[in-house]
Amino acid sequence: QLLCEDVNVERFFPVLYPKASQLIVAFDEHVISNNFKFGVIYQKPGQTTEEEVFSNTEESLGFLEFLDFLGDKIQLQDFRGFRGGLDVTRGQTGTESVYTNFRGKEIMFHVSTKLPFTEGDSQQLQRKRHIGNDIVAIIFQDESTPFVPDMIASNFLHAYVVVQLTHGTTGDTLYKVN
Repeated sequence: QLLCEDVNVERFFPVLYPKASQLIVAFDEHVISNNFKFGVIYQKPGQTTEEEVFSNTEESLGFLEFLDFLGDKIQLQDFRGFRGGLDVTRGQTGTESVYTNFRGKEIMFHVSTKLPFTEGDSQQLQRKRHIGNDIVAIIFQDESTPFVPDMIASNFLHAYVVVQLTHGTTGDTLYKVN
């Protein structure tokens, strides 16, 4: 009745079918995805606009170390794993990316600094086209910098994970996650 007021149900009867649980599991397996794509954006200290973060072409040592933590740097040309919408034949989405296979799940990271940079394009539409269509974006910061989700205009991005580089008392690399 919650879904359709015209339906009048007074009672339910159990359906006795020995293979029902197997059918439900089989159906459930069909809707589970083993492939994921996440955006990764490098936000330098003091950057507060979409244009600034999508225009970064250099990567700090801390950012490179974080990318290495996320997965393997791969060459896109002729890559055989899950490509996450990246071009693996003509090089139109750059030459390299970051990829991992975690517990049987393939993950391709759309790294802002590894997607093509277009001189004169303040919006960097080539970069934004991929990251803006992801559901999750990881924002990496070398140091504390304000990040507001509204900074990036997107109809698809729903979750932002802000990762900030920090160091422990012994000098170890640590990450603060917000």
